[in-house]
Amino acid sequence: MDGNELIQAIQTLNTDDAFRPRLDPQQWRTFVQYLTRHELRAGDLLIKQGDRERTVYFLGQGSLQVFVTGAAPGASRIAILRPGAMCGEPAVFADVPRSANVEAMTPCVVFALRLPRFEELMARVPLVAAEVLRAAGAVMLVRQRSNLSRQVPAA
Repeated sequence: MDGNELIQAIQTLNTDDAFRPRLDPQQWRTFVQYLTRHELRAGDLLIKQGDRERTVYFLGQGSLQVFVTGAAPGASRIAILRPGAMCGEPAVFADVPRSANVEAMTPCVVFALRLPRFEELMARVPLVAAEVLRAAGAVMLVRQRSNLSRQVPAA
């Protein structure tokens, strides 16, 4: 899987919380140059609740489950993410502990945007970075509202 396939997955994901930056084809190509590709096996933990790590991930292939530890029985699973989904988006905005775990349910390909690379993107291509921030904020807002309506505790 390469950056073009990730772009296709992002653009075709049909969920309320889909990452929807308004980027033209050249801006998309620029954006994916700042991502690093990683493969996960089923059961691998991508994000650990409580960690303070400043990386945002985009799922290219496979499925991820988002869950919290210490929740009431039956309330621990928050979401299942499909290709094209973004996860870990609060890390773009603040140095706060991760509020949930994210685990590979199947073999996955993810693309990481680490904070130093995002800061480089902001310095070199501020219009693309601003659009990524806007779209990540929209994802975070939709998820926050969904969690509030389902009374999922925020960590």
